[in-house]
Order: sequence, then C-alpha cells, then structure tokens
Amino acid sequence: MGINWEWLCGRRRGPSGFGVASTAEEVTAGVDASHLTVVVTGATNGIGKETARVLALRGAEVILPTRTLESGMKVKEGLAEQIPNSKLHVMEMDLSSLDSVRGFAKSFNSSFRHLNVLINNAGIMSCPFELSKDGIELQFATNHVGHFLLTNLLLDKMKATARETGLQGRIINLSSISHRGSDGSCFDLDKLNDKSKYRPFTAYGHSKLANILHANELSRRFQEEGCNLTANSLHPGVIPTNLGRYILTNGVLISIFSAMKLFLKNIPQGAATSCYLELHPGVKDVSGKYFADCNEVSPTAVARDVDLAKKLWEFSEELTIRDGKVPSVLEGQDRR
Repeated sequence: MGINWEWLCGRRRGPSGFGVASTAEEVTAGVDASHLTVVVTGATNGIGKETARVLALRGAEVILPTRTLESGMKVKEGLAEQIPNSKLHVMEMDLSSLDSVRGFAKSFNSSFRHLNVLINNAGIMSCPFELSKDGIELQFATNHVGHFLLTNLLLDKMKATARETGLQGRIINLSSISHRGSDGSCFDLDKLNDKSKYRPFTAYGHSKLANILHANELSRRFQEEGCNLTANSLHPGVIPTNLGRYILTNGVLISIFSAMKLFLKNIPQGAATSCYLELHPGVKDVSGKYFADCNEVSPTAVARDVDLAKKLWEFSEELTIRDGKVPSVLEGQDRR
C-alpha cells in the first residue's frame, strides 16, 4: 500500500492543481515538448536524471552536460532503452571549473541552433572544505558560480531562440528550503573561503540563497530589457538521493535519515516542480517567483531583497571574469 502523502502532510493540492504527491509525469501529462531544446545540469542521477527522462518522454531534445562523457553515456543509453525515440546528447562539463563551463558553452552555441529551457539542477551539499580550481569555496563555486556563468554564456542563444520561435524561454534554478540558513552576509570571498569558519551545511545554505537571488535578478533584467524569457527558482522537497552523501557519513544522522526515509518524497515527486516550471502552460509569463510542490510560495525576506540580488550579481561577475586566476587574498593558502 502506498503512502497517502496529501493526508500525511495535511496538505491539499494548491492553486496549480498539483501538490506534494504529484509526480513529474503527472504534471507534464499531455504536454508536447517536441519543439523544445533543453539543457539539464546534474542529470546523471537523482531528480536531474528523472527530469531529463520526463523531458525526453515528452519529446524534447535534451542536452546532458556531465563531468565525464562515460557517466553521461551510461545515462543516455539507459534512457534510450526506456524511450527509444528520445533525442539525447551528452557533452562534457565540470560546473566547478569556469574554464570547463566556458568550453561547454562555446561548443553548445556552435552545435545547437536553439535553446528554449535551461535547468540549473546540479549541486553538491555539505562537503568538506575545499576550494575549486578557480579558488572559490566548492559548494558556492558549483551550486551558484558555475551556473551563473553558464546562464550568462547561453543567454544570447536563449534570447535569439525566443525571438525566432515566438516561444517564451525558461530558466529554472533549483534552490532549497536550506536557503533559510543564510542571512545574506556571505557574498564576500574572504568570508566564503575562510576555512576556520566553514560550516558545511551553512555554506550549502549560502549557495541555495544565491540560486534564488540569481533567478530574481535575471527576472528583473528580463523585464527591464523586454525579452521573452522567465526565470524562477524552487525547493524540490527532501528526497533520498546521493546529494546527501557527505551528511550521511555521520552515524547519528544516518539513523535519523533512515527513520525519516519513509516520509520523504521519492525521486519522481522530487522532480515534479522542476518539470512543472519547465513545461506547464500554467506558468507562462510567471517570473521571479519561488516554488515548492508545484505552487508559488514565499522564501525568506533576505531571498526577496532586490538590492542584495544586485550585489550578488556584481560579486558573481567579479568571480567569473578573473580568467581563472586565484585572487590575491587566496595566494599561498591551502586549497583544502
């Protein structure tokens, strides 16, 4: 017998018609995505993989940027067995490396004519302290900075696609309820890279707050420019995937997680809000919003701070135009 999620959580379906128990297939039922080209980061496992599967099932052409071609090809082959006519492409990209992101974007822009939807899904959570190749705390580098650069490098393609096809482009950032753990005072390289003050889950919260602010600032700029693009962010729910692999090295946390596992969302439910924002006609023209369980909800006041979003944008630009050079404040420091 399956769990009655809506009864258990005391929640009905929201205004969208969907709720906590909805699955990615359910929220995209009847949608024809055969005219769409989509990039999904982090599609080798978990909700990213399910998102790619459902997009392919609905007919979209799906590009999978993966850290290694080998891991990407395994996913492609597995999905192709389930969906024989799927249009899947694997390209190499390491989000924690700005050079790798630039290389992917250059290759993508020269290989594909259109891009309708960008899903910034990939992420790492609560890992031990480490700096990226570019000298940035690894969670912030992977979860935000890499996606920030990727988005900027693909924007011209998305704007051109929207003009040529008349179809509204969509950018979706996967955030988390963990953004509530950040007060927004972290967007400074000295603070992010201070190993002595590093707290893994707090650092994760900083990166997830950045995901929301990034989407909000994108939305503001799109509106100002008058281009036919939207940007939104979301909390997918708490799902048992390998995203929590660093947390689950702690014996106490393993016991807690095991006890809670029965009450967590499964992967098809976890991918539902992403797929809803990617494909559902009900979110046309909706931009700069934060969603959970396929319905708009309110993030923290800090996550709605317009000035902080602008500050983060400027800070992110500084980090991505350094041409891979480690800033002077980091020179001579241990990278771990």
